[in-house]
Order: sequence, then structure tokens, then C-alpha cells
Amino acid sequence: MKNKLPIGILGATGMVGQRYIQLLENHPWFEVAWLAASDRSSGKPYGEAAKWRLDTPLPERIARMTVAAAEPEGAPKIIFASIDAAYASELEPRFAAAGCAVVSNSSAFRMAPNVPLVLPEVNADHLHLIEEQSWRKQSGGYIVTNSNCTVMGPVLALKPIADRFGIEQIFATSMQAVSGAGYPGVASMDIFDNVVPYIANEEEKMEEEMLKLLGTLDGSTVKPLSARMSASCNRVPVIDGHTVSVSIKLVRPATHEEILAAWTEFRPLAGQQLPTAPDQPVQWAPQPDRPQPRLDRNRGNGMAVTVGRLRPCGVLDWKFTVLSHNTIRGAAGATILNAELLASLGKFRS
Repeated sequence: MKNKLPIGILGATGMVGQRYIQLLENHPWFEVAWLAASDRSSGKPYGEAAKWRLDTPLPERIARMTVAAAEPEGAPKIIFASIDAAYASELEPRFAAAGCAVVSNSSAFRMAPNVPLVLPEVNADHLHLIEEQSWRKQSGGYIVTNSNCTVMGPVLALKPIADRFGIEQIFATSMQAVSGAGYPGVASMDIFDNVVPYIANEEEKMEEEMLKLLGTLDGSTVKPLSARMSASCNRVPVIDGHTVSVSIKLVRPATHEEILAAWTEFRPLAGQQLPTAPDQPVQWAPQPDRPQPRLDRNRGNGMAVTVGRLRPCGVLDWKFTVLSHNTIRGAAGATILNAELLASLGKFRS
């Protein structure tokens, strides 16, 4: 791409907003040109408004940028959004109505019938739904979402299995990192020496979003995967990296070797050369005690998911463990990858 596309970040001071900034530094296609956050931050230099929490330095250019009000006026036509659902439900349509492409990490519109919920390696064809949005027809704007951070790892692992063998039932138990709750996350006295077996609305999101992502586009609607799905979600004392134990019942029998081959041969974006896409999105860890968050969350620069412990299930057919980096693959990196796909398809206005 000869000239970088200017992008704006809505919710720039939050943890996912900071990840956008970190991951977009030196990005070959996109350049951060606008930052917006709450009223208490607008008008301040970003370096003053945001308490930088990541393990790389805040770029000086970004630190000097003035945080704008969360209004479409003056914003670029590509917006990366990560704001609470209650605010997103109001703000994101305003930006779309103003002609902006809103590439969102928010949950507000994930299950809306005409809003694509997309993981590029899984269901890129669902992007056609943007053409059904009233904003697209009136101003050229639209909304595209990525999924809940816990959903992405299992969905990437299940996609090649579903394509080859079909899936009838899914049971998933998550062990979710505290960074998934944003900053400051969970109070230390609640999470140290503890597991919290409840995360508000998480199980519902996991069950609904997984079936939509693995569903098929039928004209202007998505038919969810016709599998039975049950999820249990837990918060654990890990900083980054969501671990999920998955059990599945297949439509057609598969051997251990056939499932490993499905994962190894899964290369849905081969040849598309999207900068953030991992070469191998699903990576097998053969060790009996892997994957582990500290050891495996940064595979593929945090964009690959790691699977391990594939073994027969005494209730269903097979069970395995999957790990993904929740703030990279599960949030900011997923938004950026969706934007790269949209750019490659010519869906951004100059």
C-alpha cells in the first residue's frame, strides 16, 4: 500500500485502545491519526490522559496527540472502536451514519442480524452483510465486529474440524485472564489464591457468538451452526491468555491423526498477505502439559492460537485445550486483522 490509511481510535485510553496503538506502530497500511476517549480525557495530550500499561514505550508522536471528543466531526473515515457496550450502542451508529467504517471490538452489535461478526480465517464471506446496513446505503459507513475474546481461540480450533467432520455438540470451560476485565481488572483480594466461577454475560456471549461465527451466510442472514453448545466461564489469576477446555461430538468420525491434520493444514488466508495474520493460525503443542499462558500466548506475535491435549472424550467424541492471547488475538489484533481484510477487499473509502 503506497499511502497509509489514517485511522482513528475510539476508546483510546483503555487497555484495548492502548493495544491498538502498540500494534499499529510501524504498521505498513494504517497510521493512527485521531484519538478519542471520554469527556474527562478530551482536550488533553494522550500521554497525560492515558496511564500507559503496556510493556513497550508509548510512542512519542502518540503521547503528544490531543485526545478528541468522541464525536464524528473531524474523525477519519476508519474507526477502531473499543468502548463499553452501553456507549457503543449509541456512538458507533453515529460514526457509521457519518460515513465511517467502524471496525469494532465492542459487543453492542455482534448479534445484530445485519452486522458481520467476523474472524477472517473463519467467515470472511460474512462481510457481505455490511451491504445490508442502512448506513452503508445512505453514507457509505458501516459497522463490522470481532467476537468476544474467549470465543476466538475455540472457534479457530473448531473451524477446520467443523469443515471436515461436522460438529453436533460443543462443551467449553474457560479459564480467563484478569486483563479480560480491563484495567484495573479484578481486585487483588478477589483473584489471588482464587478462581471466580462467574463473569457477567460471558457464557451467553460465548454460546451465541460461537454458533454465529461457525454459521453460514444465507443471502442476507447468517444461519448459526446447528450444534448444541454449553459454556462455563471462570476468572483465574493469570494476567494475559485465555485457556479453554473443549469437548466435541462430531457428525462424522475422525481419528486423532485426522484432527491433527485438519489443524496443521488450516491455511485459510494463505496468499492474501495480510500483515497481522499469522502464517499458521492454529498451532499444535505436543507436550502433555501444554498449552500454558506464560509459554504459549505470544505465538504468532500473539495472533496464533495453541491447541494441545487432544484425547478421546468419554462423554462426547474428542476433547482438547486451546489457548489464545485475549488482548491481542482476542481484541485489538482481531480488529486490526478485520480492517486489513476490509482494506484488501477495497471496502474503505479514500
